[in-house]
Amino acid sequence: MCHPTDSRPPAAPVTTGAAAEYGRLELTAADGNRFAAYRATPTAPLGRSVVLLPDRRGLHPFYEGLAQRFAEAGFDTLVLDYFGRTAGTGPRDDSFDWAAHLGLLAPEHVAADAAAAVARLRAGSDAPVYTVGFCLGGSYSWRLAAEAGLGLAGAVGFYGAPRFVGDRAEQALAPLLMLLAGEDVVTTPAEFAEFTAGLDRAGREYEQHVYEGAPHSFFDDTYAEWQEACTDAWHRLLDFTGRHAAAS
Repeated sequence: MCHPTDSRPPAAPVTTGAAAEYGRLELTAADGNRFAAYRATPTAPLGRSVVLLPDRRGLHPFYEGLAQRFAEAGFDTLVLDYFGRTAGTGPRDDSFDWAAHLGLLAPEHVAADAAAAVARLRAGSDAPVYTVGFCLGGSYSWRLAAEAGLGLAGAVGFYGAPRFVGDRAEQALAPLLMLLAGEDVVTTPAEFAEFTAGLDRAGREYEQHVYEGAPHSFFDDTYAEWQEACTDAWHRLLDFTGRHAAAS
C-alpha cells in the first residue's frame, strides 16, 4: 500500500525557515513530453537541491505538501509527475486512476522527465542535486543514480522495490541511501539481500537502514507510533546529503 488518503508529510526535525515560494508548473522533457511538476523554494537555502519522485499516484497532494517540508528544511525542491504522456497535466487527487497509466510508464520516460527537472533546478544554481523517492519513486531514485547525464550527488529511496531497478543500481555513479520498512509487504528481505549483494559485487557505495516493525509508507505524520522513525529518517537524509554535498 502507498500512503492513505489522510496521510500527512512529516516535517523535518531541523528547519531553516518557511518555504519562500511554492506552486505548480509544467516542464517539457527532451522527447517533447509535457508534464506537471511542483516547485518549493526555501527562504534559507542549504545549498542542496532535490528532485522528489512520488509513489505510483504521481503528483498527489501528499507530495506537494512534502515539497514544502523539504523547502522548510532548506532544500530547493521539485516534484515531478509520471503520467504526462498518457494522462496530461491535470491534478492527481484521489480520483485519479493511476493503475490505468502505470503499465504504460517506462524507465526511459522517468529518466527523460527527471533530466528536465534537474535542468530546471540547475538553472541559475550550482547546488548539488539529489533524487529522493518513495515506493515506486524510491526504486526510480536508485535507478537514476546510473544516469550519467544527471550528475546526481546522491540517490535516496524510501521502501523502494529492487525489481524496478534491475541491475542499473550496480552501474550507479552516485551513492545510494536506502531507508526500508521492516514489515514491508511489497518487498521481501530476500529481495533486498540479493539487491545489496549485487551492489557489493559491483563495488557501489550505499547505506542502508531498516526500521524494524515499520510498515510500508511509514513516513507519514498520521502514524503516531512511527514518529521516531520519521525523525530518524529525516536525520539520516540530512546527514547523507550534507556529507555528499561537501564531497561534490
